[in-house]
Amino acid sequence: MRCALACGLFAALCLMAGMGQAEDRLPGSAFMSPALRALQNDPAANPALLSIMDGQALWTQKAGAQDTSCAACHGDAADSMRGVAARYPAPDKSSGKVMTLAQKINQCRNVRQQATAYRAEDQHLLALAAYILSLSDGMPIAPPSGVAMTRTQRLGKQIYQLRQGQLNLSCAQCHDDHAGRHLAGAAIPQAHPTGYPIYRLEWQAMGSLQRRLRGCLAGVRARVPEYDSDQLVALEAYLMMRAKGMKIEAAAIRP
Repeated sequence: MRCALACGLFAALCLMAGMGQAEDRLPGSAFMSPALRALQNDPAANPALLSIMDGQALWTQKAGAQDTSCAACHGDAADSMRGVAARYPAPDKSSGKVMTLAQKINQCRNVRQQATAYRAEDQHLLALAAYILSLSDGMPIAPPSGVAMTRTQRLGKQIYQLRQGQLNLSCAQCHDDHAGRHLAGAAIPQAHPTGYPIYRLEWQAMGSLQRRLRGCLAGVRARVPEYDSDQLVALEAYLMMRAKGMKIEAAAIRP
């Protein structure tokens, strides 16, 4: 995989002189080629838009023992879901745990629809999350506050700064110390997740932020946590806090 190869080359690249982290915060799209940015901005060609359309259809589709849809509870998503994605991960009122948007969708599916939860990276789950994200397009990321969020974000920060794996590298060494440089031909972004779920050319499919995080951990040859583990939720919460105030970028594409 390209991620594993790229991370394997990182130690050598660290010895080379080059650009450090930019002073201003930038989304991942700022590090893409003009051609890829043009693809992202083209509504007739952007493949992520197909997933958003699928999510819009799923919003009104009945499911489960309750034979009910998302719309039956939440009504018109354009009204009820506006700004929601900008606030996730967020604490769940019933459990007190911090949950990602995908986890919240599955919770509603289990409890309200009495349907089987989607598996991680299921294209239906990604489509619903992408559709909800699209309804916050251009809005500022606004993580909620509170004891549970602070605790989870603190854990995420520790993981972000922790050297891991056989290559003994941390997230911060790539995305803070060497943002803007190139690794195996790809630019290193600043780790501001403004557009997940995204369509990634390497995957030829939509994928979640957790899939990207797991790929990076595998690349440095570290232990890879399970989807929706406390570690990945915490890391996602911390990264969204880092991106606080930056604009949601729906239908995002990455290399």
